[in-house]
Amino acid sequence: MNTTRVHKEIRKPLIISLFSGAGGLDLGFQEEGYKIALAIDNDASAIETHKFNFESASGVVADLSKIGPKGVLNYALETIPKGGRIGIIGGPPCQGFSRANPSSKPDDPRNLLPRLYIQIIEELKKHYIVEFVVFENVLGMKDKKHTVKYLDLIKGLKELDFDLSEKELCAHDFGVPQNRNRIVVTALRSGQGYQPVYPEKTVGTFTVKSTIGELIEPAFFHRNLKKEDIPLHPNHWTMQPKSAKFRQPFDNSNKSRSFRKLNWDKPSPTIAFGNREIHVHPSGLRRISIYEAMLLQGFPKSFILKGTLSQQVQQISNAVPPPLAKSLAEAVTKSMQKSGNG
Repeated sequence: MNTTRVHKEIRKPLIISLFSGAGGLDLGFQEEGYKIALAIDNDASAIETHKFNFESASGVVADLSKIGPKGVLNYALETIPKGGRIGIIGGPPCQGFSRANPSSKPDDPRNLLPRLYIQIIEELKKHYIVEFVVFENVLGMKDKKHTVKYLDLIKGLKELDFDLSEKELCAHDFGVPQNRNRIVVTALRSGQGYQPVYPEKTVGTFTVKSTIGELIEPAFFHRNLKKEDIPLHPNHWTMQPKSAKFRQPFDNSNKSRSFRKLNWDKPSPTIAFGNREIHVHPSGLRRISIYEAMLLQGFPKSFILKGTLSQQVQQISNAVPPPLAKSLAEAVTKSMQKSGNG
């Protein structure tokens, strides 16, 4: 008797991306062959970026907490026929849960967004077959002071008849030159014989030097800077190095977010910037450019961010590294593939 398991090619569901940002998570799923049908975010510059890089997707500027589940459904119905199969991906803004935010509190209004995420899924389930959900957020979401919100998320997904896989993943394990640790919850429709989700790690050494070591110097931002003055890539620009710290041997003992210097021979620490907290280039002479940050996030060279410099800083900080996203997408696909008898 032949017991060899044969994987069949599956028809991939359409993707609805919530809190999409510039589209790092979306890009990973697109590269795995999924079509991004709808992306919603309240940041207009992020949606401008999304529309530029995902031409076939419907990008919507909207505050999910204001339009609510019914609003999301209305946008979905404009793009996806009722009764179709969909996957829902995204992660609410993480600042309320972040360990980098020492003043984070359990009652931060942003911490209500995971519950809204569940309510949106519940509403979409009334009109579509929700094949899977992928939720990404910071590790701090599982800290004691935020445990109730995290457990509510898990309970909500289970009550909606999904089988869950919970993991803490580091982007560096998936080909990203960055030590970025995140919680990822994947939820697949129950009763379909789907297997648990196991993203495959990437073998290799991924460092700052191997990623941006050969790049030419970027342009420095000034009011009259023209697009044609930015070399190599439209996002290869950075702030003027005005601080006196850049005019003397750089002291790398400074561990603050504002002046964290990268090491050529190591991965970057988490790309999570405030407005003036972009990591310092290994040379110690300037901060890294937006383009350099994009490459350290694992974005392809063809991807372009839109908006002002500060808007691009926010977009790249909030993004999910695309190689990690692609590994998740591949793992979800494999999980939905059944045996030859399926």
